[in-house]
Amino acid sequence: MPSAPAVRLGQPGSSCSPSLAAVVLARDEESSIRDCLQSVGWCDRLCVLVDPRTQDRTIEFAREAGAEVHTEQFVDFAAQRNVALDTFEADWIFFVDADERGTPELGAEIRLAITDASRAGWWVPRKNVIWGRWIQHAGWYPDYQMRLLKRTRARYDPARRVHELVLLDGAQGYLQNPLTHYNYTTVAEFVRKQQQYADLEARIRFEAGYLPRPHNFVLQPLREFHRRFVTLEGYRDSSHGLLLGALMAYYELVVLWRTRGLARRD
Repeated sequence: MPSAPAVRLGQPGSSCSPSLAAVVLARDEESSIRDCLQSVGWCDRLCVLVDPRTQDRTIEFAREAGAEVHTEQFVDFAAQRNVALDTFEADWIFFVDADERGTPELGAEIRLAITDASRAGWWVPRKNVIWGRWIQHAGWYPDYQMRLLKRTRARYDPARRVHELVLLDGAQGYLQNPLTHYNYTTVAEFVRKQQQYADLEARIRFEAGYLPRPHNFVLQPLREFHRRFVTLEGYRDSSHGLLLGALMAYYELVVLWRTRGLARRD
């Protein structure tokens, strides 16, 4: 996890401020989409890319909030973000998840950052609120995400279907003001989402030629727990840190089993 260097922003290159669009990828997000869009109202455009499998009122609520809505069949997260880069025209794209919230302070910093012509992308820190508590250790903070992109100089690696990787044509920087991420409200929700991520991660590892050996099923989960709870100081988040360390170790075990299963079916 990189530390946060001091931001050194350039000056505007012209009298015209670059355009900025907030983009939200959404499926069945009626409970959060309006608050999310309202929190980034300092952007020039609000855009929502909706999975057509959506069954609730996400589209209706997004339009009521003033957003432009486009539907696109979901393949994976990297492909969906590349569609957004191709679809929504603006100089800069700021990706926000429906369960994230911006702040006026972040908006002011972003507005200044996009005038720096030397940068093609910016990392944004996140405050992860898990089970009602801001988790400050175990790798969950500052949890930098590459979310602010010069639209014509960024693509997402199609090989990374989850935990997407930005291929950036140019220099990058780090912002100071965080997004707030209301990540998981219950343990059951955490486990359910990690199960979904495990399928995608297992496919990535399998296609990369990785085949876990018997000892990996013991050692890798143990290493993950040690990394989260000890190295990344999850113990400082007390019982939340302990449980998160254990669940992330379990997630690693599930990924290994599913990777092994793909190899057996091949």
